[in-house]
Order: sequence, then structure tokens, then C-alpha cells
Amino acid sequence: MKNLVIVGAGGFGREVLAWAEDVCAATGKWTIKGFLDDNSEALTKFGSPKPVLGSVKEYQPELDDEFLIAIGTPATRLKVAESLAARGAVFATLVHPTAIVGPRVELGEGTIICPRCVVTCDVKIGRHVILNAAATVGHDAQVGDGCTINGHCDVTGFASLGEGTFLGSHAAVAPGIRTGRYSVVGASSVAIRNVPDLATVFGVPAKKIFGHEPIVDENWQP
Repeated sequence: MKNLVIVGAGGFGREVLAWAEDVCAATGKWTIKGFLDDNSEALTKFGSPKPVLGSVKEYQPELDDEFLIAIGTPATRLKVAESLAARGAVFATLVHPTAIVGPRVELGEGTIICPRCVVTCDVKIGRHVILNAAATVGHDAQVGDGCTINGHCDVTGFASLGEGTFLGSHAAVAPGIRTGRYSVVGASSVAIRNVPDLATVFGVPAKKIFGHEPIVDENWQP
């Protein structure tokens, strides 16, 4: 049995702990070892049953460790994954027992699929992708590495999300639409036209409101 290490002890990290405990109860897949976080006091006020094992930068992966990166910002998540992989880390994949994953779906390493998500059929999902609660991905869609698909989002058939795309809660991407690398579709927005790289779009229909560089959370120094 592998030991699961959750990277990030913030709000989403604590959610991932709950979903991992559900997986363990259903399958006995892991022993949950604890968290990595640069803030050793991150869990103090929450009474978490699992400890902060150390910082991301200093932790040395052990033979039976598997990692999930519970950091919401796509560029930061991929940066941390690269740092851990360079030290020999192996990444888990979490699919909550209430999620539906259909036939011929490819899931990349490190991907987290939260409760009540639906991934229909013939979908390709890259590495270190987050599908938060009740998100849906339709047939023949492609989701690039490091994407964050927040709660109640709808990625429809034949849509394609570029690396590091961030969809705010309740956002939708219309059939066949592409989002560019490290683009952002704001909460409750509907993308009915292709979204350029490094663009933030918002509204119904979604329109570009500004451009940006890939966002990296400077609190993480892997």
C-alpha cells in the first residue's frame, strides 16, 4: 500500500484529504501520510488528523510515497510538480467514488476528480488537472496539463482547454471551443468563441477584459 502525501494544506488541500479518505474507505488504496506546506502552522486551527510533514522545498520523497498537488493556481501547481518529479516523486490520481468516468477516458498522473463530477466518454485529460465538485466534461473534449476546472463548470463536447486554463465556478465552454494556454474564463462566464493564450475573459458571452502572464503564487518556492 502506498502512502499519500497531499501538497498544499490550504482549503483545497483539506478538501482533498476528505476525498482521499472517501477513496480509502471504498478501496483501501492508500495510507494518508500527511501534507507538505511551507507554513508549518497551516492546519493548527483546524484540528486536522494529519500533520504537516515539512515544506515542499525540503521534503525528500520516500519509496512508498505518492503525491497529489492541491494547489489551485495552474502555473504554480505545474511548477511544484516539476520540482518534486526532479526528486523522484511519483504522482497519484484521485477519482472520488461518486464521480462518473466513462469509457475510453484518459487521465494523466496527478489528476484530482472531486465528488459528483461527470466525465463522459472519449475524453483526454492531462497531468495535474483539477475537476472540482460537480464539474462536467463532455465527449471528445481535451483538457491540457495543469488545468483547473472549478465547481459546476461545463466543458462541452469537442471543447479543448489549453495548458493551465483556469475556469471559474459555473463557467462553461461551448462545443468545439478552444481556450489558450494559461487563459482564464471567469466565474459564470460562457465562452462561445476561442479564447487566446494568456487572456482573461468574462461575461455571457465571454469577452476579453485583459491579458496577463502565467500567474504564479510566490508563496510557493519549490
